Amino acid sequence: MSDRSSGSVSPRGGSGPLHGIRVLDLTTTILGPLASQTLGDLGADVIKIEPPIGDLNRQIGPAPAPGMAAFFANVNRNKRSVVLDLKKPAALEALMHMVKRADVFMHGMRPQAAARLGIDYASISALNPRIVYGWSSGYRADGPRAHLPAYDDIIQGECGLAGLVGRTTSAPGYIPTVIADKYTGQMLASAIGMALFDRERTGLGQEVHVPMFETMLSFLMVEHLWSKAFDGREGGEIGYPRLMSRHRRPYATRDGYISIMANTDAHWRALLAALDSPEAFDDPRFSTLEARARNFDAIYGYIADRIRLFDTAELRRRLDAGDVPAGAVNTLEDLLEDEYLSQTGFFHRYEQQAAGAMLTTAVSTSFSRTPASIRLAPPSLGQHTEEVLAEFGLSAEAVAMAMN
Repeated sequence: MSDRSSGSVSPRGGSGPLHGIRVLDLTTTILGPLASQTLGDLGADVIKIEPPIGDLNRQIGPAPAPGMAAFFANVNRNKRSVVLDLKKPAALEALMHMVKRADVFMHGMRPQAAARLGIDYASISALNPRIVYGWSSGYRADGPRAHLPAYDDIIQGECGLAGLVGRTTSAPGYIPTVIADKYTGQMLASAIGMALFDRERTGLGQEVHVPMFETMLSFLMVEHLWSKAFDGREGGEIGYPRLMSRHRRPYATRDGYISIMANTDAHWRALLAALDSPEAFDDPRFSTLEARARNFDAIYGYIADRIRLFDTAELRRRLDAGDVPAGAVNTLEDLLEDEYLSQTGFFHRYEQQAAGAMLTTAVSTSFSRTPASIRLAPPSLGQHTEEVLAEFGLSAEAVAMAMN
């Protein structure tokens, strides 16, 4: 793995496109912290406001130091940690003082909880009309489910994702990643960025809410709405048939597996030639995109049988020569030692004051003039409380009261 991306700069924001933006981040677990980490990677000064017990993810996974578990570390770089018990008046007063000088306010609470604390949009925007107030919860804020709790597994089930898994296996199942949290988190970061752009034109902030359920349902319906996209017509399928084929999986070769995705006529001609079956393109099921879209099972089954006759390396050589999209079937362990990722500096090594040496992933998005950066290791609980409160102009007495 490469150390090429290692390094550090000033903790108060980086050189990215959000340099100079100050974020107050009250989010926990995965969705919100991933969103705020994205803002931090892109240059924002992200201040993580935590209760005295800290973000609960500090306790999930292997932890070389107290409060620095893997689950927390992977979504909380480029942040500074401030501990405030918002149930105490002095701490809440300190937060409100910070709100007046912040650009973004983020939380992941249900609306009734935010209102009880006095940190709903009406309260926050009254103090700072320019602030962008971003939050996410399970369901639309103006709908009858707004008060209900939601987590990734719940949303995978409700949005139809678990059911889609069931259409290609024996029973509904969750995919083994927190995709609802992560995708919604990235959408929240994007929406906050758009609201900041609007503020540059209007001078006004606004409330931004991203619901998990509707966001994931929109995500799935891009391809799976299928025939139902033509509203009002009788019958028709819902669900993209190619993705439901029992043969849509990595193909078994003579000595392993390979991923292949032929799309255009040129891809299919080259694929069939690589499989020593060029004549198969004359089969009406193969010869046009429209025909292939109606016969996925038969086509995938045919090439699966042919692929079993080849060694992986030889088939990959043939496919690359024919410009057919293909790739390795890696394990997560394989990727840690992948030559390409080493060459591009994808894995980034750095030091955390309590946990020592750490590893994270690089920022994938590149900007030619305002590059993103990894500047700060995930913070220890409350590591920056005094420093940050002083920066916001609180007196030593006010800082002491807020911390007690």
